[in-house]
Amino acid sequence: MPKTNTIKIFAVEDDPVYSKFLKYVLELNPDFEVELFKNGKDCLAQLHTSPKIITLDYSLPDLSGEEILRRIKATDPNIHVIIISGQENISTAVNLLKQGAYDYITKDEETKDRLLNSLNNALKNVNLVQEITNLKKEISVKYDFESSIIGSSPAIKKTFELLSKAIKTNITVSITGETGTGKELAAKAIHYNSAKNKGKFVAVNIAAIPKDLLESELFGYEKGAFTGAVTRRIGKFEDADNGTLFLDEIGEMDINLQAKLLRVLQEKEVTRIGGNEVIKINPRIIVATHKDLAQEVSEGNFREDLYYRLLGLPIEMPPLRDRGKDIIIIANKMLNDFCTENDLSCYSISKEAKEKLLTYPYPGNVRELKSIIELAAVMGSGEEISGEDISFKAIKEDGKLMFEELTLKEYEHRIINHFMDKFDNNVLKVARVLNIGKSTIYRHLKNDSNEGAI
Repeated sequence: MPKTNTIKIFAVEDDPVYSKFLKYVLELNPDFEVELFKNGKDCLAQLHTSPKIITLDYSLPDLSGEEILRRIKATDPNIHVIIISGQENISTAVNLLKQGAYDYITKDEETKDRLLNSLNNALKNVNLVQEITNLKKEISVKYDFESSIIGSSPAIKKTFELLSKAIKTNITVSITGETGTGKELAAKAIHYNSAKNKGKFVAVNIAAIPKDLLESELFGYEKGAFTGAVTRRIGKFEDADNGTLFLDEIGEMDINLQAKLLRVLQEKEVTRIGGNEVIKINPRIIVATHKDLAQEVSEGNFREDLYYRLLGLPIEMPPLRDRGKDIIIIANKMLNDFCTENDLSCYSISKEAKEKLLTYPYPGNVRELKSIIELAAVMGSGEEISGEDISFKAIKEDGKLMFEELTLKEYEHRIINHFMDKFDNNVLKVARVLNIGKSTIYRHLKNDSNEGAI
């Protein structure tokens, strides 16, 4: 009888001697339930039993490695397939990784260690995905939000309570909070769980639009209304009709335009610039700002009547520094998402790194945490993010790393390309110099291939 709480693994290998070797290596982990197959067809016939990981010999007598991989992924794209080949071929490895293989390992004296490392990373990926799924289910019992606002701190629970009230009516909602706390995410949570979810969610960043263009952006214009108006264009209010209009950074709106906004909100109708037609609208309004609007009113920068019109249900997004261990929950999710999106082996976060993350005040809030975690994932090595990988000021003014404005992924590719050129495309040597796995380099080459680099 199979053990409970085990991870089912298929090992597909036609060589009986190597098959015994694989079974020995796999069963070093007592949580693995291993099933052996001599050919691809028998393996495919048992996919309905839901294996989580499959080690697949590239050269089998009945089906090619590409064909078996294709059929596995067509049945269940979440199965982690580790290809084991008797030959190291960069183009073959890149092609298989492009088709969805989790890793590519060659049969040599280092196979055991590399296979154990790959299995360990795959297992962490499987477990982390399951933990996040369970966490979302737990939160959704009380807070059934589509958007992934996660956490269990008292500060975020208070926010959840207000969000749950907001979704029950179409009351105007004003969301406040520091930059990077997730105000737009909260607005989406309200929209997608409210009666307005069948309509559009339309977001407008007031601060990002020049004040001379904002009126036409919000209310639309008719053809010929001004130079350059070569066709009619509907505004954001019309676009959000029967949906939700999210006005981000409302505190940045020019005071002269605030009077027209107030009229539109009161009358629930707009007239396009250059037109005479009165258009009835019925969007839900959600506004957000990092400013103290009451203070802006007292200083004459914001209309008092518009302030009270927009106040509605106030919801404050707490700063990350006030959310305690939510920092670790969010960091784990960000790390898993980043590794998945970039085909990286899934890291865990070490105890030292967690302690370091919990001591930082995060002036940039969740947005800053995301940058810290993604940088740690790119620059880290080994199986987990260490304390040394967590950098709160990785780019120094006198440093050389950020002499150009590149993405983290672009820097990683530049470093790998430099050493591949230096060592004449010797993958093993580059892997040793950079202290990274060969699979990381293969994935890099696969990505370059997708972009037309190879």
